[in-house]
Amino acid sequence: MEFQTESIGDDIVVIRGDGRLNMVSGPALRETVTRAVEGGRARVVVDLSRIPFMDSSGLGALIAGLKTAREKGGDLRIVQPSTQVAMVLKLSNVDKILPAFDSTEEAYGD
Repeated sequence: MEFQTESIGDDIVVIRGDGRLNMVSGPALRETVTRAVEGGRARVVVDLSRIPFMDSSGLGALIAGLKTAREKGGDLRIVQPSTQVAMVLKLSNVDKILPAFDSTEEAYGD
């Protein structure tokens, strides 16, 4: 899976993928987040609306992206997870550190 990026303002990037977030696509998400953060966009939004499935590797990629963004003074936020993705986040208690937002605008509305 390839991830598309869209810049918003000076420091926000939205990352979107379409497909399964798993051990095959997880490294691509990590790389996409790292490139965005190193490029000066440490406020990251990962749009999960077109991700019908995520496994533990995908979860690891999100957590790695969160760490990368926070190390540069930013944050990673997620929007519109599918039912299955939301369940993985909840069962792993990652929803406590990565709460889901309804929209990109809501994610960084602060």
